[in-house]
Amino acid sequence: MSKTLLPSLSFHTNSSSNSSSVSSSTGMATVAGTRLCLPYATPAAPKHNAKKQRSMVTTASIAVEQQAQSGTKVALVRIGTRGSPLALAQAYETRDKLIAYHPELGEEGSIEIVIIKTTGDKILSQPLADIGGKGLFTKEIDEALLNNEIDIAVHSMKDVPTYLPDKIILPCNLPREDVQDAFISSTAASLSELPSGSFVGTASLRRKSQLLHRYPYLNVLDNFRGNVQTRLRKLNEGQVQATLLALAGLKRLDMTETVTSILSIEEMLPAVAQGAIGIACRSDDEKMASYLASLNHEETRLAVACERAFLRALDGSCRTPIAGYACRDENGDCIFRGLVASTDGKTVLETSTKGLYALEDMVIMGKEAGKELLSRAGPGFFDSL
Repeated sequence: MSKTLLPSLSFHTNSSSNSSSVSSSTGMATVAGTRLCLPYATPAAPKHNAKKQRSMVTTASIAVEQQAQSGTKVALVRIGTRGSPLALAQAYETRDKLIAYHPELGEEGSIEIVIIKTTGDKILSQPLADIGGKGLFTKEIDEALLNNEIDIAVHSMKDVPTYLPDKIILPCNLPREDVQDAFISSTAASLSELPSGSFVGTASLRRKSQLLHRYPYLNVLDNFRGNVQTRLRKLNEGQVQATLLALAGLKRLDMTETVTSILSIEEMLPAVAQGAIGIACRSDDEKMASYLASLNHEETRLAVACERAFLRALDGSCRTPIAGYACRDENGDCIFRGLVASTDGKTVLETSTKGLYALEDMVIMGKEAGKELLSRAGPGFFDSL
């Protein structure tokens, strides 16, 4: 069931370095001063095909010459990303769209993908809520951007804190993927068919609280961490009887064959900005801002802005079960639904609102929805989580 985007490689690396890189067209990768040749074809269209990408990346060879000695063309755009297969799929999608809209970036060596290891990637033994803090999957990438080690940063928007660092802007969201969650199990066709006492693995307190609210007889393991492939391996090994994953990620990895069933929005309200990719750059980099403006999907950007205004009003963190989803209805208006819950699922507070599908209106909607739930939750509700 497990799939990967990159072949197994053997190379020497510097343990003090957190980054490696892959350059477009040539497929040259630099890992702590060592180059890896990862050949793949330059894409001809903006649509990303993860299966085709995996088939292109078939061999690897090592050349030890330094970049300064190799004469490799300096990249025009350096894309910073985490190194998981899903993060790389999102970086490849960004690369493909850049080349489709800006043909000059299709030239050899014009785009480089730089892999950066984040705090969330390094600490896998603890639940995210126990690690604490915000930006667990973005801090090191932000630092690389501010230090001019990369030009743009590709993020899963649900990982991005509501307040960006100074001198960083996030002007671009790619078209949003499916926001629903997928139920995956080899023993049951749906959550309702899981026997009492079954173990469901997740790393999300949002999923845990909604699961326990509807199915209090289930056991939920909230330290079921790792990338998609790792979680599916744990499921196959019998560590749990089921797991929940974002359908968007499975689609981007071309792994929808693993899905047992899809949970409706009513059954499992998604995370704020789930399924959305955000691309950041430095606030003073007009060239990169221009590139990103050409890729931006405005409907997605407005929905994400609404949901993040809701999250900001709640001052949500990894310790808080929060869900929020904004979408356009059949009349073109915005429908927003929000939720906060206790981690045991015993208390779930929900709200919904409707308004114009316009940035100012939607930001106000999200903010007011957050204030409403704060008021209904009462003093101390979030402190007790």
